[in-house]
Amino acid sequence: MAEVFKDYVKNKFKRPAPLKGLRVLEVCTLLFGPAGPSFLAEMGAEVIKIELPPLGDVTRSLNPFGWFYKEQSPMFMHINPNKYYMALDLHHEPGQGVFKELCAKSDIVEFNLRPAVTNRWNIGYEDIKKVNPGIIYLEKNGFGQWGRYAEESRPSNDGAAQALAGYAWMSSFPHRPPLKQSIWIADYYGGLMGEVAVLAALHHRKKTGKGQYIEMSQSENLMRTMGWIWPYQQLSGKAAAPSGNRDQCICPADTFLCADNQFAAIAAPAPDEFKGLCAAMGRPELAEDPRFRDHTIRLQDENALAILRIIADWARKNKADEIEALGIKHGFAASRLHNAKDMNENQNRRQREFVKEIDDPLYGKYVEHEFPVMMSKTPPKIKWTVRPVGFDNEYVLQKILGKSMSEIDELHKTGVVGKWKDMQGRRPPPDWDGTCGAIIRR
Repeated sequence: MAEVFKDYVKNKFKRPAPLKGLRVLEVCTLLFGPAGPSFLAEMGAEVIKIELPPLGDVTRSLNPFGWFYKEQSPMFMHINPNKYYMALDLHHEPGQGVFKELCAKSDIVEFNLRPAVTNRWNIGYEDIKKVNPGIIYLEKNGFGQWGRYAEESRPSNDGAAQALAGYAWMSSFPHRPPLKQSIWIADYYGGLMGEVAVLAALHHRKKTGKGQYIEMSQSENLMRTMGWIWPYQQLSGKAAAPSGNRDQCICPADTFLCADNQFAAIAAPAPDEFKGLCAAMGRPELAEDPRFRDHTIRLQDENALAILRIIADWARKNKADEIEALGIKHGFAASRLHNAKDMNENQNRRQREFVKEIDDPLYGKYVEHEFPVMMSKTPPKIKWTVRPVGFDNEYVLQKILGKSMSEIDELHKTGVVGKWKDMQGRRPPPDWDGTCGAIIRR
């Protein structure tokens, strides 16, 4: 099957994108909001990111250790490729009018604002449905649009969602403080689930001609990732407890300290996998031990702890790379834990062309991850990175709404549309020549 994807990255720009022809309006900030439309943008949808001038998305100020790349946030660059950038003031009627004009010509509109904000701005679902009955309208935030938390207008973020969902608690070790994941799992997974609903709504519209309203809660979405934990609590009456790296449904499956002070993740639940692990340890008799020969029996706490201790003692006498090689030889899962440097230099990812160099007219060459799904006929792709606040105002207003330059100048003059503030994360990079990347005059 590898032949099907020969020269995949090299040729992908010659092939159509799967969502070409869809137009999406995004009124989103931080990560949970923009993540979803970014998936659609990489799949070929025309995504217009609408920000409030002149500061725009808060994410423009969120940087690892305060570090900017060419005065732009790496976080913002990663989460927002392939979009058009418009700065539109939605607080007042003229801006709301322009927004409704755009909605009339769009397929999808997405928000991640506090509850009732869209209604207060006269761009709620009922308002937009009047100008476009077929619109797919998505509102997402930390706790949904109704219920106690929504009534309290609670702010949220990824860490708060991990806390409320129980995810941080379950991610810890027994008798240790909760451990928030440093990746933004609630933002990314929530964004992805929102687009699953959007694509399902588009399918419904194709059959019926009718749009619909979609509502989602970030914390509830994260709970959906936690598999068996909630039904187990409800059906058994027993509470699942944090177990660190040990998997409570698979045995053996854990992370072990090795002789070189590296770690290796090992899993061997199937009969042949477990036999292979026992052989690799030089203990083939363990595969026939009454405590371990059946997976269900192995999962019993006393037996699970016993086999994990045996594996831990063996792992401490071997290097992580050696254990990884034994896993390949004997047919069980084993992988040395990778750090950030390993992730970027991993040759398998380079061979599969998952890591790609982007050549952007504003920000130059930099390395980014490709979309993690390959499609032989309609490949997703990254075409460009982010743009300053309001960078594409003229393109959107002239090419999509058909406004004249004099009308556009008037919208700028009255503050309906705006441009970037002269500060890091908002303005163009310092070496910008004033024309590169521009679609229409600035």
